[in-house]
Formats: sequence, C-alpha cells, structure tokens
Amino acid sequence: MIEQTRGGMQQYSGPAPSQSSLSFPGQQSYMSPSQIQNGPLSMAPPIQQQHPPIMDMSSLSGALPSSQNIRAPMPSHLGPPSTLMPGNLQQQSPPPSFPPYQQQPTFQDQVNPSVPYQNQAPPQLQPKFPTQPLQNLSGPSLTSYPPQQQSFQQPQMPQQQAFQQPQMPQQQAFQQPQMPQFQNPQIQGNLSGPVGYSQQRRLPSPSMPPIVTQPNSSGYPQPPPSMPPFPNQQQNLSGPAYSQQQQQQQQQFLPGMAQPFPSQTNLTGPSMPDMQQQNGPTNYSSQPSAGPQFQQSQQRIDPDMIPNVVQVLEQMQEKIQEPFTTNTPGMLPPLVATNFVCQDQGSCNPRFIRATTYSVPNSTDIIKHSHVPVALAISPLASLRSDELEPPVTNFGDIGPVRCHRCKAYMCSFMQFIDGGKRFICAFCNQCTDVGTEYFNHLDHSGRRVDWYQRPELCLGSYEILATKQYCKNEKWPEPPAFIFMIDVSYNSVRSGLLHFICQILKDELLNYLPKDKNAENSTVKVGFATFDKQLHFYNIKNTLGQPQMMIVSDLEDIFMPLLDGFLVLPNESRTVINSLLDQIPQTFAHTQETETILGPVIQAGIHALKDAGCVGKIYVFSTTLPIAVAPGKLTNRDDKKLLGTDKEKTILAPANNFYTKLGEECAQNGCAVDLFVFPNSYLDLATVGEVENDGERLLDELKRNFQRTTVFDALMRVRTSTGIRPIDFLGNFYMTNATEMVFGSIDSDKSVCVELKHDDKLPTEANTYVQVALLYTSISGQRRLRILTLGLTVTATYTSLYPACDLDAIMNYTTKVAIRSVTMSTAKSIRDNIITQAANMLACYRKNCAQSTTAGQLILPETLKLLPVYVTSLIKCDALIGSQTVTTDDRSWLMHRIMFMDVKSTFGYLYPRIFALHDTEDDTIPPMIRCSYDRFSETGAYVLENGLVMYIWLGSRINPTFIQCVFGVQTAAQVEAEKCKILDLDNPISKSVRNTLNYIRNDRNCHLKQFVVHQRDSIEPFFKNYLIEDKGFTNGASYVDFLYHLHREIRNILQ
Repeated sequence: MIEQTRGGMQQYSGPAPSQSSLSFPGQQSYMSPSQIQNGPLSMAPPIQQQHPPIMDMSSLSGALPSSQNIRAPMPSHLGPPSTLMPGNLQQQSPPPSFPPYQQQPTFQDQVNPSVPYQNQAPPQLQPKFPTQPLQNLSGPSLTSYPPQQQSFQQPQMPQQQAFQQPQMPQQQAFQQPQMPQFQNPQIQGNLSGPVGYSQQRRLPSPSMPPIVTQPNSSGYPQPPPSMPPFPNQQQNLSGPAYSQQQQQQQQQFLPGMAQPFPSQTNLTGPSMPDMQQQNGPTNYSSQPSAGPQFQQSQQRIDPDMIPNVVQVLEQMQEKIQEPFTTNTPGMLPPLVATNFVCQDQGSCNPRFIRATTYSVPNSTDIIKHSHVPVALAISPLASLRSDELEPPVTNFGDIGPVRCHRCKAYMCSFMQFIDGGKRFICAFCNQCTDVGTEYFNHLDHSGRRVDWYQRPELCLGSYEILATKQYCKNEKWPEPPAFIFMIDVSYNSVRSGLLHFICQILKDELLNYLPKDKNAENSTVKVGFATFDKQLHFYNIKNTLGQPQMMIVSDLEDIFMPLLDGFLVLPNESRTVINSLLDQIPQTFAHTQETETILGPVIQAGIHALKDAGCVGKIYVFSTTLPIAVAPGKLTNRDDKKLLGTDKEKTILAPANNFYTKLGEECAQNGCAVDLFVFPNSYLDLATVGEVENDGERLLDELKRNFQRTTVFDALMRVRTSTGIRPIDFLGNFYMTNATEMVFGSIDSDKSVCVELKHDDKLPTEANTYVQVALLYTSISGQRRLRILTLGLTVTATYTSLYPACDLDAIMNYTTKVAIRSVTMSTAKSIRDNIITQAANMLACYRKNCAQSTTAGQLILPETLKLLPVYVTSLIKCDALIGSQTVTTDDRSWLMHRIMFMDVKSTFGYLYPRIFALHDTEDDTIPPMIRCSYDRFSETGAYVLENGLVMYIWLGSRINPTFIQCVFGVQTAAQVEAEKCKILDLDNPISKSVRNTLNYIRNDRNCHLKQFVVHQRDSIEPFFKNYLIEDKGFTNGASYVDFLYHLHREIRNILQ
C-alpha cells in the first residue's frame, strides 16, 4: 500500500484484475416531446382528463460530440473529491441488543466501549431545516406559450406512435387553458427547491419534457412488527409518503411476485424529457444548473422539476425513526448518506457489505437485459457507530471454527439444524454436516438450538473467531506488528523543513498514539528508524545504549539488514534513546548537498527487517523527490502534459515497469504494508518553506488517524456464495494468489473492495441466496483471527422485483471502480460512452418491462435509481476519468488509486460534494445542505464545499465585513488569503458556529481536509465551480439538465 500526503495517496501494488468489456448500441440524435407525470393514481381521486401540451424536442436533438471534454479537472496542487446528512439529523438510539424475544442477558446487551474517538457518533445537533408549506403543483397557463409552438399540434414524429397512448391525442393538450392540477389530497406542496429556500415557486419554462414517477412495481419484503418502517421505499416526485392504506396494499406483495402497477398521476409542470420516477411519493425539488452541453437548447428547463439529491436525503432522513434491523433477507438498507443505526439480527451490518441489488435475478438473461450489475461492495473493517455492536469474538477452542464439510462455509445464522441438533444443513451448498460432540446442543420446539442467542455465530451476521495454529503461517503464532519509519534526508527534505518537522512530531506526538488493544495499558507495537538519500542509514536504538548508533548500507543491488537486535524496539523501553536519535537526525544532515534519492531499496530493506524479526507490520516512507539515483526501482520523469486528456494518456498513467508491482506482491505475501507520504518534489525556496507549516497540522492529524484507525495485517479474504453463483471479478488494491483469494499486506477501516458475481446455473426463486465473506488476519496485538460476515438476499424472476431492490450507492461504487480500472487500458471517450450506454440500458429495460403505458417523450426512472442520472453526470466528467493539462500526472494517479479503495460512503461523497451555508449557522446546529449549483449561491453569503478530499470556503463579493472579522480576524475579505488563511478560534457566536460546522465535516470524514478560500470571481473560482456537478463546469461540459436530454435520447434509440 502506498499513501501519499499532499496528495495523500494509498495503494496496494498488485496486478490489476482482468477487464470485462461491454458492447453498447449505437446512438441517434433524436428526441421527442413529453409531459411531466408523477405518482400513483391510486393515491388520489380520479383526475379529469386534462393533458399537458406535447412539446416537440426536435430542436434539442443536436448531440454533443462524444469526444468533447465534459469537465475540467482541479488545480494541480489540490487533492481529489464525499457527502452525508448533517450530524444533527441523527436519531438517538438505544444501545445494541439482542432481539426482543431474547430470554437471558448475553454479550449483545452491551454497547461496544472500544470504539475510538473517530468512530463515535457526531454530536447530536438540532436540525435547521425550515418547514416549507406545500403549494399547488399545477403548471403555468398555456396562454404564456409562444404562438409558434402551436405548430407542435401536428404529428410530425411518426416514431413516437409506438409510445403514444391512443386516448391522449396531442391536439387536445393545447385545448386546455392550464396544466392539470394534482389532486392527491395527501399532497399539498411545491417543487420550488430544497428545504430552507424561498417558498416562492419558480414558473416552469415550457421547454423540458415531463418527469413522471410511477408507483412501486413490487412491494418490499415485509418486516416483522418490531422492525422500523423501511426508509428507502419507492417514491414519487410529487408528495410525501404513502398513506397507511396504500402502504398496506403495497405490503401484500412479496419480493418474488409481480405486482400490478397503479395508474400514473400527473405531476404538472413543464419540461423534462418526460422523466418518470416509479414507486411512490417523494417531494422533490431541484435547483438551476448552468447551460447544456450534450445538446444546445434555446429553451430553459426548470431544474426544480427533476430529481434532487438534497431533497431525497432530507426526506429519507425524516423517515428514519427506528434502528434498521437485518433479520429479513432482501431488505434494502437506508441510503449510505443518511444517519441510521443498524441492529444486527442475522445479516451483517450494511456498513460491512452492500449489494448492488438485494433481490438477485434467477438467471443471466435478466442480468443481460437489465444491465444491473450483481456485485458486492465490501468494507470488512468498516467503522461502526458507538451505539452499534462491534462483531463479538468467540472461541471454539481446540476444535476450531465450525464449518460445512463440503463448501467450507463458516457457521452462520442461516444454517438449519436437524436430527435433534446432531447435524446441520448448509445454507450455501445444501449439504448436511455432522455436529461434533463438543459443539452439540439440543433444539427447542421451533427447531433452534437452545443456546441460539448465546452464540454470536448463530444469531448475528458478523462475528469473529480466535483462529487455531492451523490458520497461522508455519503453524506458528504470530508476533505483534512493528512500524518502521523511513525518512528522506536529501537536500529538498532539509531545506523545506520537512525533516525537522517529521522528527519533531514523531518525538513529541506520534509515538504516544501507537495502536493498542482495548484495555491494554501499553502498545505492543515495536518501532524502528532509518533514513535515506542515495544510501540507507539504519539506527541501533537498543535501550542499553547511551546514544543511538548509525550503520550505512551503500550496496543497493543486493539489499540486506546490517543489524537485527536493537533495530526494532518497544518505545516505552527505549524512549530516551529514541528521543536522542530524533534530535540528532536533523543536525546530522543539516548541511547535506545530496539531491538524489532512492525508493525501491528502502522498501526492500523494510521487508527484510520485518521478515528477520518474524513479524508483520507497516513501513512509513516520507519522500520529497523522484527516485532518480542509480538503484533498483529508479524512475525517470515521464510527466508529459501534452498527453493528458488524449488517447495516449494511458501510457503515462500505467506503471513504467513491473518492479514496484512485484515489490507490492512481495509486501502482501509477507504481511507488510507501505504508506508513502509524498511531498512537493521540486525545490522549495525560503519564501515557501512555510508550506510545511501550513500543512503540518494536516499531516499530523493524518498520521494520528493512520495510527488509530482499525488496522490488521497479513490478511487473506475470500467470498463464498450459494450454489448457482460465484465471484468472478475483483476490484480494489490487493494481490491475488489464485482465482478466489485476495491477499493484503494490511487492510484498515477505510479500505473497500468490490466483487462481481456470475451465475453458473439458474437459481430457484422459492429460496434465498447467501453471501459470506471470511477475512483471516493478524490483529494489532498479534492474535490470529477470522472475521465472518454473512448477508442474505432474495431471488427474483421478474424485473418488477429486481429494480425496487437496487442499491444505487453500491451500483455507483462498483461502476466507478470499473471505469477507473479501465483508464490504463482504454480511452476516456470509450469509457465515458460505456458508462452512459449502460445507464441508458438500465433505464430502457425498466421502461420496457416495468413502466406503465406512457408517451414516447417520457424519461421514466425507477424510484431506487432516480438519482442515477446525476451521479453519472458527475462520474463522466470527474478528474480521475477525464484528465486535462491542468491536472498533473501525479495528481491523476493519486486520485485513481484513492478511488479504487473508496468505500460506498466515500464514493457517494466524491460524486456529489456537500455544500453548507456558513452565514446561516448557529452555535448548536448544522446548516442545511444545498445542491451543487452556482445558482444557489448568494453574493452576500459564505459557503463551504467538501467532497472528502478537499474543502473550499467560498466568499461572496458582497459578504458582510462583520462575518469576515468574526471568522478570519481581518477587516475585509480581500485580506483573506486563499491557502494560508485559518479559521481563528475567536470568542463570538459566528466563529463558534462556523468552527462547529467545519469540525462536524472533519469528524464525519475522519480526516483533516485541505482547506482553500475562494473569492467570488477570483482566479481560483473556475476550479471551485468544477465541483458544482449540476452545472457545466468551466470547460462547458454537460450540466445535469443537459445530460438528462442526452440520456433520454439514448433510451429512445434503444427502445426503437
């Protein structure tokens, strides 16, 4: 693993998995009129037949050339892009416990006390979303339409006849003086914008075809009475929640059954490529975007009538009133960006595993036609909230873990015991396995073991097992891990101040934060120190020495360790010698003139040190220059900006040779991780020495986080599935020794992988299917453990059950990683076209197989995928995918590696940054999130934008000087510098509320984000606007609205 700060990069070196290609149909430039519809007709009394005008979209059919760059990248000195609902929306929840029918107290009754500070739930803050009165949904008068549009009454587009409803003649729509009123008695409201904005409704323009939401095609699995109402139920663009009666009607259908579609309800409004969203009511609102660029249009679309990320999250959060329980296979979890508490009652916490669909198609034909990927997003060590149960540790003693004799699956809650408890039926292969006498117990009247609730492997979806020696290398118990610090002492490192700073924070801060097991008084992690330029310097810091001793290795071709005893020591035993060493290193190299450095031998030496000590561990490398010295792993400057953004850019984004690939494999096999912190590799004169001072606090926080997050070593992970499906493709940063096992030198709570599943046979719809992830690892205390995660999924043979069970968060995590992996093997244009075509095929299949009879001009979105267009809009113009000459090769590579290990939550935040209004805050509240569009900004306001990788504070040109004085301590906004400014700790309400919001963001992201201040209309503002993904960006790429036109045309081409 390589981690770079100032970029902050982490990666596991290893061969990339094979790429799977998709074929996509051709494209046509054609678009049709449409109408805006929404919601199930069953929600409202019958509506009198009033039809909106049919708008001719032929003038909007000019498609942008697919090779046009859609989004400009960020500045070269910035790190790449994350999300969430404010912490104030969290619901207070009781500590995790067993299901209510538990008979005696067990380990589940306790809240995990060992969750580190970063994992604690954010402070409970009162929401500050003002409630908006809902307004009439009726559209504008047709008399306001331009006279020339009356020509649209003529049926000029014969292709549309196949989609038109015969009872809705086009001419009739213009005979009505107004758009039809929405008559649902439940829904009284407008679609004017996100909560917290003006209640004055925008008049929709007559240009956009309508957005339609259709009702749920299939009911969700029914939870037991103790389960909370499911927060992700399919919703409609027009109103709040289903009535109780409608919910009961919807709950009569089970996942595998087809459900008749209720009629559609018109959501009156103008002009979107008839966007329909299926499955229930959701009160949407959107904000304006900048201009087009998939197609140019003189007609303006009202973005308030299209799906809106902010509104969806707010409404979802309001529905989360109780903990989410996992005792129903196939139950779709809450959105990843919401604050929810999970109670493990059989399937594992969705923070560990998320499936792209919780109702798996029973055959490959459904997958082929729907284009919905069947994959898993796995974060095996994900951080849990303080009020959620950490996987408990169980010990089977000398008998070892209880497993199926045939498929080797581990015991889980889905195994069925028979013959009075003497045997169990495996949930994965359906074979019987005898129960040993040491593990035997009787069954109760319901067929469950009497100790069901006392054994975590029987009642929980996630638990850990203390492994036996058979699971250890050479059947020998492992030693506690060690940390080795490799510090650059070249000229650049000394002159920049980095060397002095690293030694100082190691001495004063970091050695006090070494990880340790809960309840342990001291850490058992050993540490070692080495420095390098063109040579390697090792230090003997044995506690019996009065002063540290240096040993130099100049033969770099065949690297070796000059000492073993005294190199790795316990800090609390040799603290005096360590402090003396860290004081002497800056003095020893203060006058060095050596500018060349090495890197390959540095990592090789660290591997040898850990192997000779018989332990696993991590190597921290702090480097400032390209390793150009003559030695193994020498690199040359390949940075050619002229190639970025072209078809040849993959040549400089791919590794120059396989030296570091093989070195990464060697690291993984020996349980060794490498965290590479890379700093500016060009000379820094005295005027910029302050760079270390500016970034020092961030570096210190990142290192503390690196030490304290849950980290394990020498890990091996395997995914097992039920008969009929199997894992075939693996995405992430790891090394594979065979076709099924992923090997990690180290893996932590921030790392995630994706696994794609393939059908070997047709699955029976009457039974569920199961997935089990087993992670074998060495803990920070040197224990060998197994972490078992099990997830239950339903099986379906119908599209109407497949789409309501889709998890868009997991789909986008998988799609993003597939796209990034393809960068070094394909062109940006082809990758982008594949993403768009796959999204269009998903929606076209839904319209063909699930949607009600609709006119040809309608873009229909299933409820669970209603935000798919906005995420795809962001992905196809992200910096990692679409490069340009304003992004350095290093920044692009760092971002690609970062995305490959992002978990679902981080991917969501990268694709849709969060924006908060800082001028609208109070001491104890977090301001409402606003949409990523420049039109939502006020010249008198201040806003913070963050994506988990970088943070911008935008200051309007007419901002109140009082705000500047209270927050920055200067008189005018002009005195606030872009990078060097700091939010001062001042004793005033404005300063406290701003710091409260920024601290909430940092705690939620578990990192110290690089901070920039952007003044309205200054030189850096175009880069800031690039993160406003609903707008065009400063390269005139496609806005969200423009992409909807293009997506609508692609869907029509597929259907025709």
